[in-house]
Amino acid sequence: MTSGADSVRLPAALEVSGLVRQTQAAGGFAMVLHKGEPDAGTILVVAVDRAGLGTLYERLPDPQGTRCWTAVRAQQADSRGDFDAYLDRRTQQDRDAWIVELTIADVERSILNPR
Repeated sequence: MTSGADSVRLPAALEVSGLVRQTQAAGGFAMVLHKGEPDAGTILVVAVDRAGLGTLYERLPDPQGTRCWTAVRAQQADSRGDFDAYLDRRTQQDRDAWIVELTIADVERSILNPR
């Protein structure tokens, strides 16, 4: 069960804007690849590593009922097109989804799960 504070959600457009600004403030690069529904769209984050390969993160429920950023797909060097095709399918299936690409060292620690 989640508390009332856990159920409050920022509008997707505002949260994406915050991710972009936070990444840029940390010296990284951010770009919105697909704009979704401004208020309630799903947010997908593609974290690009030094080799130029992406890892897709999505908020998924954990056993405690909270939603945490979880790596759901990783781009492979020998099949980069498969990753891009997957992102295309996601936006075809869910036009409301946002996809934001972040290029920053240790995206999990610095942006998605800051402590």
